[in-house]
Amino acid sequence: MTFYDVRPVIEVEADGSIRIVRLNRPEQLNATNHELHEGLAELFPQIDADDEARAVVLTGNGRAFSAGGDFTYLDELSKDAALRRQSLTHGKQIVTGMVACRVPIVAAVNGPAVGLGCSLVALSDIVFMAESAHLADPHVAVGLVAADGGPVTWPLLISLQLAKEYALTGDRIPARRAAEIGLVNHVCPDGEVLEQALACAHRIAKLPKQATEDTKRILNLHLQRAVLATIDFALTAEDRSFTSPELRANLDRLLSKGPQ
Repeated sequence: MTFYDVRPVIEVEADGSIRIVRLNRPEQLNATNHELHEGLAELFPQIDADDEARAVVLTGNGRAFSAGGDFTYLDELSKDAALRRQSLTHGKQIVTGMVACRVPIVAAVNGPAVGLGCSLVALSDIVFMAESAHLADPHVAVGLVAADGGPVTWPLLISLQLAKEYALTGDRIPARRAAEIGLVNHVCPDGEVLEQALACAHRIAKLPKQATEDTKRILNLHLQRAVLATIDFALTAEDRSFTSPELRANLDRLLSKGPQ
């Protein structure tokens, strides 16, 4: 297996030609901090360069897929413009890296997928979701613009009206509802989601390599056009939202409840 230079918050395991990627902050429900965010930005170009990789399964360790942004990290970003610029660059690299990755990405959503976790699901190629899990993009509810989330990708996956509803309200989308509206492919019993995702990945890995990769590329050209048309404005708007009084008030309230 090609060597992967990954941080401790991301695990990569080889299962033949399948690469199993696990978000690895289980005690924090795989909430996004700077290390995880930067690690994801670095990960997908490495997968793309791994000529032995035929499919990826993306999941989370523990009870969650990824339960949103770590509030302490969001607080740091709101106060440090240089760190924020770096983080926004990483956000763009995650989105463009997943869209451009030649290797099919199968998400095994084992628990809540919130914020960036929800974005990772939307950017995956095929999604298996545990029946007790849910999706949510609560950026707006907290006072942020979601530069790498639902507003960028959802209009290609679901109706524009539904994309607006869930992006603006941040409401939870239960697994069954997510499947009904087209955000996920399959809903599985909780204990079977990884097994079913791996079975799909192994099936893809047996298909002709060039035809598989080129077909994914054709399909993702639609997504890439949408991303490139929106993401620079979205990143500028997210940067601006980090200095809003609404975000400051919400972070103060959330942080007062203790460590997240």
